[in-house]
This record gives sequence, structure tokens and C-alpha cells, in this order.
Amino acid sequence: MLSQSAGLVLLAGLALLLSEPVPSLADMLWAAGAGLAGGLALAALYRGLAIGRMGVVAPMSAVVSAAVPVLFGLFFEGLPGASQILGFGLALGAVWFVSRPDGTAAAGTPELALALLAGLGFGLFLIVIDRLSSTAVLWPLVTARAASITLIALTVLFLRQPALPAWRQLPLIVVVGIFDAGGNAFYALAARAGRLDAAAVLSSLYPAATVLLARFILDERLAPRQWAGIAAALLAVVLIAA
Repeated sequence: MLSQSAGLVLLAGLALLLSEPVPSLADMLWAAGAGLAGGLALAALYRGLAIGRMGVVAPMSAVVSAAVPVLFGLFFEGLPGASQILGFGLALGAVWFVSRPDGTAAAGTPELALALLAGLGFGLFLIVIDRLSSTAVLWPLVTARAASITLIALTVLFLRQPALPAWRQLPLIVVVGIFDAGGNAFYALAARAGRLDAAAVLSSLYPAATVLLARFILDERLAPRQWAGIAAALLAVVLIAA
């Protein structure tokens, strides 16, 4: 909730600084709905990470969140080019190979259900924000963020979880919120500039960046399949942008 609030302050400040026009009430209501979907997706993702394996929940949710806008784009924007279709396939495969654990144990039903719910929520968020980004970028994200914060706050009260993070963690929480808000804003700009499916699939490649950062910052070793996934992700970017 704190990281989302930090992002809200940043987005609202930029919207006021840049004097972005406020969208219509209908658009703001759509944005609030997107925020609720994103908040539910975030809760499902973190719950899945808590009770299951990160290497299953994270890539599955990322693949689903990319697939939902791709299917939507097929109906409303038509088929993309052959190189982009190939790039989509490589990107989805890259997400899986980068994040998949080494173990061969089958995924449990709670893991898959929460990952699917998270992916659907994020996918709906991406679709709605794309529909709204043609008129404004920042104010819809402000509304969406306010709705998700409200949902998270009600969840905290309902579950009676009053514990607060340590004060020394607050700067890092603020940084997380700023980067998260920035990611949403750049996605909205990318969706405005091009196709929804291309922007959604490219943004779903974030596990590759996470793995690379873990390698250089946390000195974590990469398995051969992860290097193959990163190479596939880079090739996918080239094909989708072609």
C-alpha cells in the first residue's frame, strides 16, 4: 500500500506539472475499474508467491497477462505481421524459460489458480489503460492507482494485518513505487504509439530484466536455460519492433 501511494504522489504531481487535461467521468470510471483489476491481480500474485513457487507463479502470470491483450488485439486491431507473431511466440517462451525453476514437480492447483487470476487481472488492466491512453496518460493512471490503494487498504483492514514495515525500509518502498508507476506510464505511452499486443508482450518480458539484475547485483548464477531465455527475449524484441 505504501509503494502504491508513493507512485500515486508521483503520477499526480506530474499530471499537475504538465497540465494534462482531465478525462471525462466515464473514462475515469473505466480507469478505476482497471485499478481494481490491477489491485486484485497484485494481491493474487503476491499470495501465489507466498504459498507457491516464484518460478511457476511469476512466469505463468506474465504469460497470461500478455496473452489476454494479444487475443483482444486480434479481434480489434487485426493480425500483426509475420515477424511480430514469431516475436510474440519467442517472448512468451522466453518468459517461461527465464523464470521456470529447475525442479520437475508438478504445479499445484492453488499456484495455477492464483497465477491465472493475476494474469487475467493484469491483462484487463493493460487493455483498459490502452483504451484510455489516446486522450490522457497520467490522470487515468492516478485514478487507477487510487482505486487499487483503496482496495488494498480495505483488504488490510479485513485481514487485520496492522504490522508496518521498518522505517529503514521506507526509502526502498518509495523507490519501488516510483519505478512501478513509471513502468505503467511508459506502457501507456507505448500502447498509444503502436499496437496494444506489441506493447503488452514487450512489457511482459520483465522477468528477464529481473534475472539479469539478480545476476549482477545479487551475484546469482544463471542456468543455461535462463541464458537461452534471455537470448530469446532479445530476439523477440527485435522481431516485434521490426
